[in-house]
Amino acid sequence: MHPSAYAHMKLCVERYLPAEGRHRVVDLGARVSDKQTRTHRSLLAGYDIDYIGVDVLDGRNVDRVMTEPYRVPVKSTSADLVLSGQAFEHIPFFWVTMLEIARVLRPGGTAFVTAPSRGHVHDEQDCWRYYPDGMRALAAYTGLELVEVHTDFPPFKGIRHDYQAIDAKNAYWGDTVGVFRRPPAYPALRMGVVRGVSRWWANRVGGVDAVPVPEPVDGRELCAGPQGVPAQVS
Repeated sequence: MHPSAYAHMKLCVERYLPAEGRHRVVDLGARVSDKQTRTHRSLLAGYDIDYIGVDVLDGRNVDRVMTEPYRVPVKSTSADLVLSGQAFEHIPFFWVTMLEIARVLRPGGTAFVTAPSRGHVHDEQDCWRYYPDGMRALAAYTGLELVEVHTDFPPFKGIRHDYQAIDAKNAYWGDTVGVFRRPPAYPALRMGVVRGVSRWWANRVGGVDAVPVPEPVDGRELCAGPQGVPAQVS
């Protein structure tokens, strides 16, 4: 987890998580490597919480492993807060994951999602980048309320963003932050039908492994990203 994403999540916790009461918190994509020291769990020190770290792989900071990539092993309407930091870019069918977040949230419960809007290809599977309209689309699709959204865009130069002026130390990834809330009148029955079909199909497909990277077209070579991952055609 890079520092800017951690800072954004910290601000969300401070702004939206009540200091009083006990809260059940689900951290989606909680696994951290042996070299990482930052965790969302540490952000919640001082709060009375029941923390559940969830990930598709077992490891540090993981309490429950997802046996299916698009089913969160948490009871419906049981979470006061769902966190997902810098995971959505790695999820092929992220809209299905957002339906699962909506399912586990209690009425009035909140979800904080951070994801990059730019940056190099990283990890073995890196599918997406996000802008505010992407978070708006997720709210529209899932029936959640979008409470707050913003992106660390580069400064303007005239009428366009000046990507040459990016603060590479503090804003390299151009984090997009979305804060969602499950409304009290959430259409649970209708969305349950949408979620059931979407989740069944997404779990059946799994991901992108069944689709091979095409051969170069017209002699153009694929540019390899980190770890030899093909990034784009040049």
